[in-house]
Amino acid sequence: MSSANSSSEVVDVQAFIDQQRFSPYQWLILGLCFLIVAADGFDTAAGGFVAPALAREWGLTRLELGPILSAALIGSVVGALIAGPLADRIGRKRVLVGAVLSFGTFSLACTQAHSTEVLTMLRLCSGIGLGAAMPNATTMISEYVPAKHRGLLVNVMFCGFTIGASAGGFAAAVLIPAFGWRSVFFASGAVPLLLAVALLIYLPESVRFMVAKSWPAARVNAVLGRISGTTLTGQRFTLHEQSGATRQTSVALILSKNFRAGTLLLWLTYFMGLLVYFLLTSWLPTLLKDSGMTLKHASLITALFPLGGGLGSIACGYFMDRANAHRVVAFTYILTGVFLWSIGQLTGGVFFVGVLIFIAGTCLNGAQVSMPVIAAAFYPTNGRASGVAWMLGIGRIGGIVGSMAGASFLQAGFGIGSILSMLAIPSFIAAAALLLKDCLARRQVRTDVILQQLTPDSD
Repeated sequence: MSSANSSSEVVDVQAFIDQQRFSPYQWLILGLCFLIVAADGFDTAAGGFVAPALAREWGLTRLELGPILSAALIGSVVGALIAGPLADRIGRKRVLVGAVLSFGTFSLACTQAHSTEVLTMLRLCSGIGLGAAMPNATTMISEYVPAKHRGLLVNVMFCGFTIGASAGGFAAAVLIPAFGWRSVFFASGAVPLLLAVALLIYLPESVRFMVAKSWPAARVNAVLGRISGTTLTGQRFTLHEQSGATRQTSVALILSKNFRAGTLLLWLTYFMGLLVYFLLTSWLPTLLKDSGMTLKHASLITALFPLGGGLGSIACGYFMDRANAHRVVAFTYILTGVFLWSIGQLTGGVFFVGVLIFIAGTCLNGAQVSMPVIAAAFYPTNGRASGVAWMLGIGRIGGIVGSMAGASFLQAGFGIGSILSMLAIPSFIAAAALLLKDCLARRQVRTDVILQQLTPDSD
């Protein structure tokens, strides 16, 4: 580090971060959050990948598989709704470590389940940890990156989810034939427990949270000093956004008059996106197997669906930093609907289906993982974790609906073509909700400008 800086000026913490290069310390934080999200993606997808083998071993019908596949999603709703306000109160790091320990432990416990009731309960408990992890990882990294690169860097972190989910497919294709379905849960539990140790040692608390909660200046200076490469000893930091409104409780803040409409539209968008995502990730292996593919081919093709999300996420993040973020993501939802409808109208071999699934997954995952970036930018620090977490939590109800709807569609005899065509509808609804949110925000900005012009100068 360079020589000490003893300035006593008051500096906005986000402005300070925006002025710095992206340091090795921030890359470390990004890497740890990436691993959290990757572990989340692997565990979330695990249920869908083990479903065919589980059904065969235990003699389960598709309707009986529904509660097992949706249990983790139900738990994730609970986890997100609880963890967001908790993180706004006690800190992002504590909640993150606890969440990773939780879903790692309960995933390992799934290897010992010998009944549908026990497995469903264990998946429910692991889902609580999953629901707590992702929103707080999003909040953590969004509070450490420069604003001009936030869309790209947060989406890079979210590539971890798609890579983790894809890894689940590839792992299932190798592990299940050799060791059985329990081996997938062993892998999805052991890695998070090791990761939790690394988080305890290397992950700092959110610097914006520390400033918002008036932590000792020395602790704030120590973290920002590692980012800037200087020794900060006299600097004092503040948040430009702090005001009387941000002193509301976090849940009251995100549902207050100024944020309510945007909050509800974010919920609707994410709900529809996850309805599509989880119906496909939960039931695509079974759909493909029913269409005549082998279990190995079905698992590999399903793994291609989230795999394209890395490319989609980076592309969305790049354009979000350079254009209207809402319109970029809405356009990607529209593309998702178009591709899903197109796949439903066509037939082809394994290779052809795999290519189209990859393209559709690239679009949907790119849009879906970009949503927390929009949410994080929408809320102030004192409500950011709650705002992101509640969007993810309410949205995951859409995942539950999608998982259960998939079981009902299959039981009713719908084929893969019909189901994919119908999934275009929620994709278009998601795009429309996001465009409406952008329209309302732009109208509010124009109104604020007019009011400022009409207000007499106090001087």
